[in-house]
Amino acid sequence: MTDQIRPQPGILDIALYEGGKSHVAGVANAVKLSSNENPFGASDRAKEVFQRSVHSLHRYPSTDHANLRAAIAEVHGLDAGRVICGAGSDEVINFLCQAYAGPKDEVVYTEHGFLMYRIYALAAGATPVEVPERERTADVDAILAACNRRTKLVFLANPNNPTGTMVSAAEVARLAAGLPAQAILVLDGAYAEYVEGYDGGAALVDARDNVVMTRTFSKVYGLGGLRIGWGYGPKHIIDVLNRVRGPFNLSTAQLDVAEAAVRDQDFVAKCRNENARLRSWLAVALAELGVPSDTSMANFVLARFASQDEAEACDAFLQEQGLIVRRVAGYKLPHCLRITIGDEASCRRVAHAVAQFKGVR
Repeated sequence: MTDQIRPQPGILDIALYEGGKSHVAGVANAVKLSSNENPFGASDRAKEVFQRSVHSLHRYPSTDHANLRAAIAEVHGLDAGRVICGAGSDEVINFLCQAYAGPKDEVVYTEHGFLMYRIYALAAGATPVEVPERERTADVDAILAACNRRTKLVFLANPNNPTGTMVSAAEVARLAAGLPAQAILVLDGAYAEYVEGYDGGAALVDARDNVVMTRTFSKVYGLGGLRIGWGYGPKHIIDVLNRVRGPFNLSTAQLDVAEAAVRDQDFVAKCRNENARLRSWLAVALAELGVPSDTSMANFVLARFASQDEAEACDAFLQEQGLIVRRVAGYKLPHCLRITIGDEASCRRVAHAVAQFKGVR
């Protein structure tokens, strides 16, 4: 009988997502630089609120997320009625695929884009369409050429993970204007806070009816362990997403901690400034060792090696030194290692270890 019990088409085509490694066998106190986490953790305000949350564990959370949406809207100058919250921005991306893509529909994304775009498209029964990038940067003309009457969603991470590259506001606007009438452009802004003065696409969302942006508390806010994200879009799209969102998809602790975090913009600015300083230092240090990287606008650098063998050998050497970075062969970048920007000591350890690997004294 079990051969008659089958999942929906597309499900078995999904390769399980693998997060960054956290441990190295035989190595104590390894430094994890594989998941783009904030080395400074969460803000003190957020930690204090989390500690107080133990007193309300028996209460159901808010179903409308009103306080968190209001805080997000206040800080970013948005319409709270068009903000939706989820368990990480991943869940908002899933809502979009669930609500707008299905059998015979297509979901477009770039070749080095976030792996979950393909996974959620397949889970919805849609066909994922991968578009080539140009020098590890999204190519708007190639994206537009891939779109047709079956295209329902176009995902663009800006800045992108794992490349760190970014497309200009003018190019993003050109992409939005050139899409087929039935398609939605989704701007994934997981790393938006690391770009000084960048709104993540909010102005474009307000100017059009076919653009949605997603954001997360997992990166600069240091709340990856709590899984909180949000999206902002036209009212007609957000209303649809709320119909598929579970009423209790976020806990009281998640909601309250995220509200405290988003109101602590001094902490965000401090983290952004330190990240920019150390990112620049590490990129230069690696380049001087013959390991180049594109200009990153996020909290990592994508270190490029001469070959896959060299990248893997360097990764193995780093692990021996207690440094965990991320291989990105799954993103079609087998000759690269993605290195999260840690604190100053971690960045210096990485540069020193790569120098040792390269035989530089």
